[in-house]
Amino acid sequence: MTTFVQGPVQVSVPATSANLGPGYDALGLALDLRDTLTGEVTGGGLTVEVTGEGSDEVPRDETHLVVRAMNLAFDEMGQRPPGLRLRCDNAVPHARGLGSSSAAIVGGIALARALVAGGTLLLDDDAAFRLAARLEGHPDNVAPAWYGGFVVSGHEGEDFWAVPASVDPRVSAVVFVPPTPVSTEAARQLLPDTVPHADAAANAGRAALLVTALAGRPEHLHLATRDWLHQTYRRPAMPESLDLVDALRAGGVAAVVSGAGPTVLAFCAGCDAAELRRGAPHGWRSLSLEVSRDGVRVA
Repeated sequence: MTTFVQGPVQVSVPATSANLGPGYDALGLALDLRDTLTGEVTGGGLTVEVTGEGSDEVPRDETHLVVRAMNLAFDEMGQRPPGLRLRCDNAVPHARGLGSSSAAIVGGIALARALVAGGTLLLDDDAAFRLAARLEGHPDNVAPAWYGGFVVSGHEGEDFWAVPASVDPRVSAVVFVPPTPVSTEAARQLLPDTVPHADAAANAGRAALLVTALAGRPEHLHLATRDWLHQTYRRPAMPESLDLVDALRAGGVAAVVSGAGPTVLAFCAGCDAAELRRGAPHGWRSLSLEVSRDGVRVA
């Protein structure tokens, strides 16, 4: 018989940036900006508290994404608690291309597993990652959120895979977060069904170079982050973001749209991050973030 852990359990989960230019739906990086989730099994009912990012927008019932992820994990382990108290302290901006939904999903699954005695035996790391990817629909954000660092991921049919890769310790990031969101669905709807073969071939080469550049040749990051598959097509939904990418790249900065946008990520390896941040458009936030070597963590 499965039993639950007494008292509250806390997990933290990092923001993530997917695509990184040419690595569309395949490459993802964990960033040291963390949501913190606290959960406790109770005698009955559901209580959800939310502070920070998205607190004015997200539901407080069973439809909350963290609760949905927790229930999916509980079902996978064959046990539902009689009641649940959940607190979400959110630092990851919502609908900005920094993996807020993946943070909710990965954090929820990890929290559910931690609340079940022997949960890691019932749901190991790889199974938990695949569960998160199924709920998210693609693995590029949930993979670094779960494993940390830089991760190459994909799927074969309904099966998902992820392989962590090296990141040079000199590599960090500056993110420019605009005041208005863009939904992932809206950004994906702008993509064409087909692209020219030459563009696909060029992107494949740059994605391969990006893996090498991040691993230990950061001087090639500007060349490695050139994209032909998705960013230009998304300009109508986020013209200011693409204008910023173009301006930064013209100055030699390895800048990309983070995930589905509209946040812009600029790689920094030995650069002056403070000077870079001064280039943020009016009304945008800028943050200097290290790569998070850890994925989701249980406190």
